[in-house]
Amino acid sequence: MTVAPTLPGAVTVRVPAKVNLELRVGPRRPDGFHALATVYQAVSLHDDVSIARWDDWQVVAAGTYADRIPTDGDNLAVRAARLVAERWDVDERLSIRIDKDIPVAGGMAGGSADAAAALVACDQLWGLGLDRDELAELAASLGSDVPFLLTGGNAMGSGRGEQLAPVLARGTFHWVFAVSDTGLSTPEVYAECDRLRERDGVRVGEPQISAELMAALRSGDPAALGAALHNDLEPAAFSLRPQLRELRDAGVEFGALGGVVSGSGPTVAFLTESHEAALDLSVSLAASALCRDLRRARGPVHGAQVVPVARTAD
Repeated sequence: MTVAPTLPGAVTVRVPAKVNLELRVGPRRPDGFHALATVYQAVSLHDDVSIARWDDWQVVAAGTYADRIPTDGDNLAVRAARLVAERWDVDERLSIRIDKDIPVAGGMAGGSADAAAALVACDQLWGLGLDRDELAELAASLGSDVPFLLTGGNAMGSGRGEQLAPVLARGTFHWVFAVSDTGLSTPEVYAECDRLRERDGVRVGEPQISAELMAALRSGDPAALGAALHNDLEPAAFSLRPQLRELRDAGVEFGALGGVVSGSGPTVAFLTESHEAALDLSVSLAASALCRDLRRARGPVHGAQVVPVARTAD
């Protein structure tokens, strides 16, 4: 695929993926969403989103997963840019280039990341001077994960995941992400979660994050964090895609400190002791042929940030 270069005058924002270290799912709310309690960590798989003035709205795709993102008005980055333009009466159209390195439909918030990047880029391009609260309000209207991708690091999410609180943590954690061939529909996974709970007579209250996970983050102990990883949606993901259980179990057998389906899946996240251990685990998982792709990353990292324009010598 031939991809046009970044346009002159473009603002580029780099934004990370996320992993849910813990995801507790409560009852369905009147608005159709489920009450959530989660702990996010931003990890070093990034998309670059470049926005420039143009004579019409367009999306230009590049990068590892370019062929898997929408290039029309359904793209979350376009929706984010249009939202800013409408809210602040900006009568301009934009070319949006997305260099896509975050797995698509993998439970790592790739679309939400692009929306967060677009918000920051539009603010910069149009000189709006939006503060953090204004950006967060826009982000929450676009999706539950979008506000976190603005800030990055580690954070606790409540409500439907959009209400954030900082989390005290130390250290750097090393991850291997096993990416599947096809995505899982988030509504389908939540519906399956509800079905399994009804079948098994499970009654749930308001979700709460475990003390074990918070203590592991405070200590920076990867073994303790690996043991505390948890996702209430995992049984539903396994029900819909049984091979994910085999993949999760294989990664732990090959030496991961812990493995968990990220978000609504189907990506399985494995925590390792070190960068070297992540390399070894990647080799073992690749030989098992249980997943399509493997990506290594570290966390936590910063949220959406403007990429400085490179200056040329006079």
